[in-house]
Amino acid sequence: MINISKTGILLSLILGLVASSCSKGLEDFNQNERGITDEQLLPDFQNIGAFYKPIFENIYKYKEPWEYQLQQNLNADIFSGYMTSPRPFIAGANNTTYNLVGGWNDYIWTVPYGNVMNNVKSIEELTITESPALYAVSLILKVEAMHRVADVFGPIVYSNFGDLSNAGVYDSQEEAYTAFFNDLDTAVENLMADIDNKQFTPFDLSYGGDYKKWVVFANSLRLRLAMRISKVDPAKAKIEGEKALAQPLGVMQSNADGFFVNGTLDHPLATIDNSWGDIRMNASMESILIGYNDGRANAYFDASEATGDIKGARSGVPLLPGYDDELAQKADYIQYSKINDNIHTPKVQLMTTAEVYFLRAEAALRGWAGSGDAQANYEQGIVSSFSQHGVGGSAAYIADNTSTPQDYIDTFNPSNNIAAVSDITIAWDNAASNEEKLERIITQKWIAMFPEGQEAWSEYRRTGYPKIFPVVSNQSAGAIDTDIQIRRIPFVDSELSTNAAGVTGAISKLGGPDHGGTRLWWDVGGPNF
Repeated sequence: MINISKTGILLSLILGLVASSCSKGLEDFNQNERGITDEQLLPDFQNIGAFYKPIFENIYKYKEPWEYQLQQNLNADIFSGYMTSPRPFIAGANNTTYNLVGGWNDYIWTVPYGNVMNNVKSIEELTITESPALYAVSLILKVEAMHRVADVFGPIVYSNFGDLSNAGVYDSQEEAYTAFFNDLDTAVENLMADIDNKQFTPFDLSYGGDYKKWVVFANSLRLRLAMRISKVDPAKAKIEGEKALAQPLGVMQSNADGFFVNGTLDHPLATIDNSWGDIRMNASMESILIGYNDGRANAYFDASEATGDIKGARSGVPLLPGYDDELAQKADYIQYSKINDNIHTPKVQLMTTAEVYFLRAEAALRGWAGSGDAQANYEQGIVSSFSQHGVGGSAAYIADNTSTPQDYIDTFNPSNNIAAVSDITIAWDNAASNEEKLERIITQKWIAMFPEGQEAWSEYRRTGYPKIFPVVSNQSAGAIDTDIQIRRIPFVDSELSTNAAGVTGAISKLGGPDHGGTRLWWDVGGPNF
C-alpha cells in the first residue's frame, strides 16, 4: 500500500485547501495585512526566517515520505527511467502504466503551492523594500520549485499568484519561463548589491548564508532553464545562457557548489525503498550502468537478493498472470536492487556541479560564448560525478570507447526481456556529429543527476536521451504513445474543482488536449541540431 493513514488523508485534504489559495482563496490571502513595524524588523530577522524552512523542505516534500511518493516518486522518478515500483498498484492500473491517478498527482501541485508559493509571498511582503537580499533568496527558491511544476503541467499560476484581480489566471509555459528569468535577474542584482551580508545564515539550509554561493546557484539555474528552451527559442536561450556564463561569480565549478537541502531527517526514499519496499531500480538504469561497467552502479544500488548482482525491473509492469494479487507479485520484484543507503542521506539533491559541466558541454555544441570546450566539460562532468559519490576509476571510464548499454533480461518473466535501445559509447569522439555528441552528454548527465528524477525526466523529454525502455503495459487508452512515452501530467483535480475557469484558460495555452500525451511548450520533438 502507499501508507496513507487516516491522518495522512486529513493532511492531504488540508493541503488541498491551502493550495486552492492560488485560485479562489487568494482574496482571503491578500487581505492578510501584516503591518510590520520598524521595531518588529529586528536585526536577527526571526520574524522573516520562519518562512524559509517550509520552502526548502517542499521543493519536493522532504518530511513526509508518502507525500513525496505522490509528488514525485510515482511519476517523474519512474518516467525518467531511474526507478520503478515492484508492486502493480491498483491491480496495475496506475501512473506507471499510464492510467494516471488524479488523487496521486494532486500532490505535484498542492505541495509547492501550499508550502512554497504562500511562504514566498509572505517573505515578499516583509522584505521587498526593507531587505532586498532576503527577498532575493526567496525568488531563487521560488524559481527552483516552480520551474519543476511548469515542467510537469505546462501552464501554471505564477506571475498572477497573489494578484487579487487576476486570481487563478495561468501563465502559459513560455510566459512562466520569462518570469523565471526576470526573477533571477532581480535576485542576482539584489544579492550582488549586498553580497557580504550574513543575515540569512540562521535560515539557510543549503549554503550557510553565503550570498556568493546563492548567486552561483542562480547563474547555474539560469543556465539550466536556458538550455531547456534551446530548441523552441534558440535566440532567447543563447541570451540567457550567455548571461549566466558571463556573470562575474560564474556557475558551479566544485562539488561544494551543488544545491542540496541539508536536513536532519532520513531522505524520503529511505522509507519508500527500505521500509515499504515500494521502489526499486529501473531496467533502463541496469542496462546503462552495467553495460558501461560504471563504478557508480554500486554506489547507487545494492545487489539484488534474487540474482546477487545489480538488477532492475521494467516500468509499467501490469498485474501478471499467475499472481493472486499485487502483494504476491511484489514478493518477487522486491528482491531486485534497492537504492544504496549512501543515496539516503539527510541531504536532498536538487542540482549538482556535474550537471552544470554537462550543461556547459551542450552550450559549447550550440556555440554559446563563455561555455568552454565541449569535450573538457563533458569529461569534467564525469569526474565531478565520480568524485561526488566517492568512486574511483573515472580516467579509465572516460577512455572507454567500446562499452555500450546491455540487453535486459527479467529473472521472473522472460516476456519483459528487451534488447538495448542505444549503442552509444562513453569516450568522446570529436569526429562524431553534434547529435551523437549530445547523446553522450545527456546520457552521462542522466547518470550523474540520480536520484533527481524530475530533472532527468525533463531532459529526456527535451532531447530524447538517454534512450530508455518503454512501459510494458500502456493503459492510457491511446492518449500516450508507448514509444514516445509520457510527456506531462494533466491539470489536477483540486484545480478543476476550485478554479475551473483558470484551468479552461490553461488548456487553451497548452496547445493540445489535457492529457499525458501532449507535449509541453519546450518539448518540440525531432532532432536537436
